[in-house]
Amino acid sequence: MAKRFHFRLDPLLKLRKKQEEEAQRALARAIEARQAQEAKLHALEEEHIRTLEYRRQSPGAEIDLSFWAHLERYLLVLEKRMIQAQEALRQAEQAVQEARAALALAHQNHMMLVRLKERRREQHEQDILHEEIREADELSILRFRPIPHFASSSVSGGAL
Repeated sequence: MAKRFHFRLDPLLKLRKKQEEEAQRALARAIEARQAQEAKLHALEEEHIRTLEYRRQSPGAEIDLSFWAHLERYLLVLEKRMIQAQEALRQAEQAVQEARAALALAHQNHMMLVRLKERRREQHEQDILHEEIREADELSILRFRPIPHFASSSVSGGAL
């Protein structure tokens, strides 16, 4: 009876699969964080544009200097926030790239063990096939063993 295939590294294979799944989740979180930073930067840019348009006044309109100064300070604050958001977006993009690299490595490690398991399974099947062939050959040899011949000269009484 053939032995069942047993891959000794199955626990490690399961661990590598879980690591790959965690790397996928980490990449998804990093992409989500990057998208949130992009949305925040976009909102700040839109606010900056709206404020610039609001600052424009129709020709001949009266200028309120204190209001103008407040708008300028607000624009400076918006520009600082945009710079911070751009830096946060750059960091989020870097985190996405790192998560992608970690996922690639985890996938590579997982697939390496999957391929090893497949090769071992194929080798096991080959070994079983060779064992079955050897056993069949032995049975054939035992079944069709030649019958020993007795000397024919002693039975016929003499000369040939």
